[in-house]
Amino acid sequence: MTYLLNSPDDFADEAVRGLVAVHPDLLVEVPGGVARATQTPQGQPALVIGGGSGHYPAFAGWVGPGMGHGAPCGNIFSSPSASEVYCVVRNAENGGGVILGFGNYAGDVLHFGLAAEKLRHEGVDVRIVKVSDDIASNGPENHRDRRGVAGDLPVFKIAGAAIEAGADLDEAERLAWKANDATRSFGLAFDGCTLPGADEPLFHVEKGQMGVGLGIHGEPGVRDDHLGSAAEVADLLFDQLMTEEPKRGEHGYDGRVAVILNGLGTVKYEELFVVYGRVAERLQEKGLTAVRPEVGEFVTSLDMAGLSLTLVFLDDELEKLWLAPVETPAYRRGAMPDVDRPARTGIWDAAAAEIPQSSEESRACAQTIVAVLETFQNVCAENEAELGRLDAVAGDGDHGQGMMFGSRGAAQAARAAADQGAGARTTLLLAGQAWADAAGGTSGALWGAALTSAGGVFSDTEGGSDQIAVDAVSAGIDAVIRLGGAKPGDKTMVDAAVPFRDTLTEAFDVEAGPAITAAARVAREAADKTAEISARLGRARVLGEKSLGTPDPGALSFSLLMAALGEHLTR
Repeated sequence: MTYLLNSPDDFADEAVRGLVAVHPDLLVEVPGGVARATQTPQGQPALVIGGGSGHYPAFAGWVGPGMGHGAPCGNIFSSPSASEVYCVVRNAENGGGVILGFGNYAGDVLHFGLAAEKLRHEGVDVRIVKVSDDIASNGPENHRDRRGVAGDLPVFKIAGAAIEAGADLDEAERLAWKANDATRSFGLAFDGCTLPGADEPLFHVEKGQMGVGLGIHGEPGVRDDHLGSAAEVADLLFDQLMTEEPKRGEHGYDGRVAVILNGLGTVKYEELFVVYGRVAERLQEKGLTAVRPEVGEFVTSLDMAGLSLTLVFLDDELEKLWLAPVETPAYRRGAMPDVDRPARTGIWDAAAAEIPQSSEESRACAQTIVAVLETFQNVCAENEAELGRLDAVAGDGDHGQGMMFGSRGAAQAARAAADQGAGARTTLLLAGQAWADAAGGTSGALWGAALTSAGGVFSDTEGGSDQIAVDAVSAGIDAVIRLGGAKPGDKTMVDAAVPFRDTLTEAFDVEAGPAITAAARVAREAADKTAEISARLGRARVLGEKSLGTPDPGALSFSLLMAALGEHLTR
């Protein structure tokens, strides 16, 4: 359990503040997380790595020369919000583009993805690398669809070393993915972790048992097994990973491996050394060469009792970067080159950001956008209870509330922006960020992405048109599909959005309002038909058949808002 805290709600923020106070030579606190104390050199790619708190030294502990340029820090085991990611990038990126690196978890995918949408519309070249090393979470044929665990360390270490050596954005991205594809991890838990302020762990493992295939967000293993000796534990971890060893002699791999034995919070160093002694024997038996092995705490899960083993199958290129110097608060190796690192000139804060200049035509268009979003707010408020009731059948019942919070936040942000003279583009970009922040969850991120991508179609210096309105709606739907990863038939918003978009494309001629109205009728029919589908994505998939007979609330809310949009534009 956590013994030392002031308030559970403030624990993560106060931990970051204390970390920065210890390492002022390396870190500076910025809105949403931390960044390097020095300025990123002009034109150098920025590596921004992050996720929820509770995993120290990941991720804030890995910011510094040779590794990360910044780290957005979410709450305990929670993804940082899109606005937090965005703010950290704005304090790290300096003209060379940015790689967003994070473990492959749904919340991180959505919120880092939403931040990327906004940054791209502002002209920043953004690449996304989702670490996916955990072999317990998917099969080898779906390696990039696995979740990320302790493999975060070698992937970010190698990408950061490449950037330090002068790699441009394309090269750094290539090497990050190459490291990810060469990395495999497997873990075991002996007991669960306890959230700050809680009295009980998130789960228990029976005495004499171990959870096999744990996750780092307090998830138990995929199965329970007998807890044997340290040697037997080492054999289990090693043998599982070696089932995916590449063929030697192909693609430069000849038996060299980076080895990481990672403690998750309670299993301490002497125990880890006992386990590694057996791992070293097994490496020798298999003719493998351990390259700079690491034993310690690298990606923790608060006080979880457990450990994981990671192997990175190296070639010459990866080995050189794995061995390169690095200097961060929690991970140091060798001596960094004596190069000029420019002093930081300031901290970017969204609250101090100026509204870009706009034309009179674009400001008039922004007022129309405000009116549309206020209409959305009214529709969501009127339907909050029904949407919540539908969501409670096979979900957590918060869709109505989330839509109400999100639309209200977006409308308020849009009104404030327009009142300050913002054009259509800026108004929608700020509204998208506000919807995601106010709503949270999956729907908040998706609607935030939709407004953000729609905003990218508009301009702050030109007025709107019916064609631009249709293009903006289509761009928003494309963003939802791209970010959410759903397909028609998964019982999500996409089941209504795709037929809406297709009908809109066919129906639009001159006036956007009537075409959107016609497409909204098709969307409503498609939303109603989702009652015949068993959910295959999101939380509802766990309850499967229970969702039959009930339309998807996300598809229904989409059809309601598009009907309101068509009516408003026609009127």
